[in-house]
Amino acid sequence: MTLDHGFELLRDEQIDEINTRARIWRHKKSGAELLSLENDDENKVFGITFRTPPEDSTGVAHIMEHSVLGGSRKYRVKEPFVELVKGSLKTFLNAFTAADKTIYPVASTNLQDFYNLIDVYLDAVFFPLITQHHLDQEGWHYELDSVENPLTYKGVVFNEMKGAFSSPDSVLYRYSFHSLFPDNAYSYESGGDPEAIPDLTYEQFRDFHKTFYHPSNSLIFMYGDDDPQERLRLLDVYLTEFDLQDVDAEVQLQAPFERAERLVIPYSVEAESDNGRTPKALVQMNWALPEFEDATLIMALSVLSYALVSTQASPLHKALIDSGLGEALTGGGLSTSSRQLTFAVGLKGVAEENVDRVETLILETLNQLANDGIEQEMVEAALNTIEFSLRENNTGPYPRGLSLLLSALNTWSYGRDPLIPIRYEEPLAEVKEILEKDPTYLQTLIKDYLLNNLHRSTVILEPNPGLAQEMEDKEKARLAAVRAEMTEEILQEVITNTKELRHLQETPDSPDALATLPILTLDDLDKEVKTIPIETISMEGPKVLYHDLFTNGIAYLDIGFDLRTLPQDLLPFVGLFGSLLLSMGTESEDYVKLSQRIGRKTGGIGSSTFTSAVKAQETDVAWFFLRGKATMDQTSDLLDILQDVLLTANLDNPERFKQIVLRAKAGSESSLVPAGHAVINSRLRSHFSRTNWVSEQIDGLGQLFFLRWLEEEINKDWPGVLQKLEATRRHIINRESMILNITLDSDNWQMLQSQLGELLNSLPGKRVDYQVWTPEILPINEGLTIPAQVNYVGKGANLYDLGYELHGSVNVITNFLRATWLWEKVRVQGGAYGAFSSFNKETGIFTYLSYRDPNLFSTLEAYDRTASFLRSVNIDNDELTKNIIGAIGSLDAYQLPDAKGFTSMVRYLVGMTDQERQQFRDEVLNTSILDFRAFADYLEMVSQKGHVVVMGSSDTIAKANDPNAWLEILSIL
Repeated sequence: MTLDHGFELLRDEQIDEINTRARIWRHKKSGAELLSLENDDENKVFGITFRTPPEDSTGVAHIMEHSVLGGSRKYRVKEPFVELVKGSLKTFLNAFTAADKTIYPVASTNLQDFYNLIDVYLDAVFFPLITQHHLDQEGWHYELDSVENPLTYKGVVFNEMKGAFSSPDSVLYRYSFHSLFPDNAYSYESGGDPEAIPDLTYEQFRDFHKTFYHPSNSLIFMYGDDDPQERLRLLDVYLTEFDLQDVDAEVQLQAPFERAERLVIPYSVEAESDNGRTPKALVQMNWALPEFEDATLIMALSVLSYALVSTQASPLHKALIDSGLGEALTGGGLSTSSRQLTFAVGLKGVAEENVDRVETLILETLNQLANDGIEQEMVEAALNTIEFSLRENNTGPYPRGLSLLLSALNTWSYGRDPLIPIRYEEPLAEVKEILEKDPTYLQTLIKDYLLNNLHRSTVILEPNPGLAQEMEDKEKARLAAVRAEMTEEILQEVITNTKELRHLQETPDSPDALATLPILTLDDLDKEVKTIPIETISMEGPKVLYHDLFTNGIAYLDIGFDLRTLPQDLLPFVGLFGSLLLSMGTESEDYVKLSQRIGRKTGGIGSSTFTSAVKAQETDVAWFFLRGKATMDQTSDLLDILQDVLLTANLDNPERFKQIVLRAKAGSESSLVPAGHAVINSRLRSHFSRTNWVSEQIDGLGQLFFLRWLEEEINKDWPGVLQKLEATRRHIINRESMILNITLDSDNWQMLQSQLGELLNSLPGKRVDYQVWTPEILPINEGLTIPAQVNYVGKGANLYDLGYELHGSVNVITNFLRATWLWEKVRVQGGAYGAFSSFNKETGIFTYLSYRDPNLFSTLEAYDRTASFLRSVNIDNDELTKNIIGAIGSLDAYQLPDAKGFTSMVRYLVGMTDQERQQFRDEVLNTSILDFRAFADYLEMVSQKGHVVVMGSSDTIAKANDPNAWLEILSIL
């Protein structure tokens, strides 16, 4: 053992799978553990995790997660987290509460920024201020303005969890998980149950931090190309202040059930009379499995899970959908994020009379598969897909290091080897070998871990139209009872506390306090834009865009078709077009065989759409894409599959098509509450531009309404629907209105280029006739009703229509507004979980948005006062610099090669040159206070002429609409 900066080295290994040196350290004085992964990834990641098993459902772990980021010993400002968001080049910055742990990860490609983030986060978690007012603001408090007013609850987490408990999918997940572990920490809601949150006292709050936020209970993770010795030094500065402490944070194993459990839970829906739709049940079966100890077993269970449920062709997935008992799958199969693994599967959209049949069908299907086996093609697809995903290590917009941290915690947080989940070569090879020797191995796993495992539960969510009112009445009754017990003196104390909290919320941090935060300078920023290589090639009709980037031998291929060739009445079908091509089967193979072939022979094929205005032009761009990826020895298979689906997709299958429609509808409906801010943003933007209206028809509320109509139309007039589907395909698939986008290194590109000819020559080529689309005129102000205990409030306008001319300062200003005025007024003072402002430079549309908001009018009032705030706010050079840095950080978002290639193509399609990008960047860098003052004039016009879209409960919307009827009300769920 060696000792470095107070650490002793426990292990030193090379992980060839990720080309990384892994060293595991223990801090001798404090007992903190460090997993240090050293490699050449510039996107550096730091994370500190504390084991925080809950002892009740007050949400103390979740509230603590929020509160430690509200000022600390070294950084005595109200919101260090927000200050970092304003002025960092971070590629990730957040914190999250899991069922038994709390994780604080940050990432940056800039070394000094990375060190700054680490320092602020370490001071936050070890030395937070966490006063009574932190609990009041982030958790809950009684709010009372005068003795005549009713007592109410306020608090960010309180409202966040009200939103979470308004989502049926979230409720199903939570109760399913809790049901499997009635005797340990997993029986409680770590995020907090809104009914239990007000039971949390300040003493419990403080004690929780004292108990669990100690280095002896911490798991520290570092990843990337920074100096590994400097990592130790930075950490030792904090850890050396602590002595070893015994912390009991173990989650006990749940004793196996002697019999399966069944649980029926109500969930809130709007009254049937509001929209004429009959709400349905959700049914899910859940199993508790072993701990994550045997890497080979876990890999095998992962393969089994993928084979059973992860694709529409997976046999258990297919049996459930083909049964017609429900509309879409729930569960998702295997989960590895708790001490004992779980497996879950079920259906949503189940009629009352079919509820009991779902469990029977699942068990019968598993029994059949255990006896007869899973098709070899499906097993091969599962193996190939999992292996491709592991080798590609494509984490999308998230840092790769963050993904590795979360994987390591699957074992590390329970006292086991953190490298087990990261090392995949050996267990993958062993599973392949086992399956080669014993083709019935997966059948044995089904019997052992599912069929013969009585440690399971069935959770049923039943719709209850009166539940929301019942919960509101219960909360009011509880508050009334509390108030009745309060003396006049206590009431005055509550009023005083309300005023003190508001005063603290409204009082700005002092310049001296803000100056303690470490920030970059403008000299730390790249002054020049980052470019992506692009070459334009003509190949027998379509344009080809090629990006010479290192992709580790993986070819990324995007095939795009111009949607402007499509008549307006066919636009809504575009939302389903990817599923039509990839999930209906072809002339030579049904959708099961096609899905298996894609899984066996490629890294995956998906679909997407892209729509955008083009600044200063009347024309828009609208494209449909098939996006495929494959290793170089798979590219011919990928191209063959693309050719088959583009030319021979079998559209004449009403039963299969209805399944796709129901799945899409269920997915759209389930996203309304969790992503309410995105829903109202899409709707609001569609008020002002044709391109956003088109987007709304393809992937917004317009699409949801269309899917509901289409579900009925399939039964009434399938020939008519089929005619529309064929017309959609005929208009879209045209070699003359097509683009190819390839991201690959130059050596491999030469090989792929020679293979493209057959695909291109096979596609039909015809004259391109562009269509003219006329958007529907939407109401100026809309009230969208959903069964939720919180609201989503939006307001916006098209600034170009109001005379605004694009200037890079808009990114600095919106960054500033999100982290100051809107954060303080809508989140801190208003209690909403989130508040945003956004601007689209192609359309000119500016929007305000709130997320899980207990308010409506006060939020709109805050929006309307933004202009006055911008005119009067004092912005010193440090504050301006921070927001310029934050804006540059957003412009320079870190991307993996496939994302870079797609981004470059998008810039090409909208005509955005590197010269224009450079001009915009220069304007960002040279933003001044005068730009803020000038922008206020346009926000003043937004307050006067902007449109409003709000989403909330029918009761809330109705009350807001009385007596002026200023909202046009539409029930959407």
